[in-house]
Amino acid sequence: MTIRDHLVAARTRLVAAGIHPAEASLDAGLLARDVLGWDRATLLVREDEPPTLEFIERFCARIERRERREPVAYIRGVQEFWGRDFIVSPAVLIPRPETELIVEDTLQLPGLDKLPSRICDIGTGSGCLAVTLAAELPNSRIVATDTSPGALQVARANAERHRVAGRIEFREGEYLAGATDPFHVIVSNPPYVSEEDYATLAPEVHDHEPASALVAGADGLHDIREILDLAATALMPGGVLLMEIGFDQADVIPLRVGALPRLTLMGISRDLQGLARVAVVQRRMS
Repeated sequence: MTIRDHLVAARTRLVAAGIHPAEASLDAGLLARDVLGWDRATLLVREDEPPTLEFIERFCARIERRERREPVAYIRGVQEFWGRDFIVSPAVLIPRPETELIVEDTLQLPGLDKLPSRICDIGTGSGCLAVTLAAELPNSRIVATDTSPGALQVARANAERHRVAGRIEFREGEYLAGATDPFHVIVSNPPYVSEEDYATLAPEVHDHEPASALVAGADGLHDIREILDLAATALMPGGVLLMEIGFDQADVIPLRVGALPRLTLMGISRDLQGLARVAVVQRRMS
């Protein structure tokens, strides 16, 4: 059998496990390249070669894990975010492309790239937001919080990996975790899935990713309400909160922000699918 034969057999197994055929093909190829240390072009050129026994054993072990609907990112141990590879484990939510919109919107804030800015990342998880912003904004100092010691361990490893650990303070605890000095910017990808919707999530999410990073009470809004309340005092006047929300929560955000006199809704950014994704909220100057 050739490497390609093993890829075809793996795709068949993954489809039988309930994975969409297109995704199964992508996953099989990615896991094979991960074992071989090859890029996509090299695999295409060399896929008719016979595999080594080591490849067969390691590749089959990865496919068995994927058959159990374990996410590819956990199998590989890394996930790309904003052009950088981040270490991930079941202790943290897997970074999504949609969350990159928070980075994009943050980097567009006027003058932030020149200010010695103070930023807080609430619920840092893998540290993808805190580390990316530290790397993109070299004048920034960042506080990254999380209630999970395991998540903070992963986030610290990613900060070291990308050489920004000296400008990130990691704190264990809820929300601001006791940080008291006001911030120019607060970013957060908080839990925003309702208890009812959580039961309907794909096995990759429901059975493998940490529920504490996903579920936010009966209506999915518990953490969003808390963070908005905190932003009214934790932001400097003129400071900005950028927070990921559920696509079906866009109508709720203006009402909640409108009930907080110190805050104003600058807008809600939409992702590439046109879905509401990031609420951008500013603390009024007075």
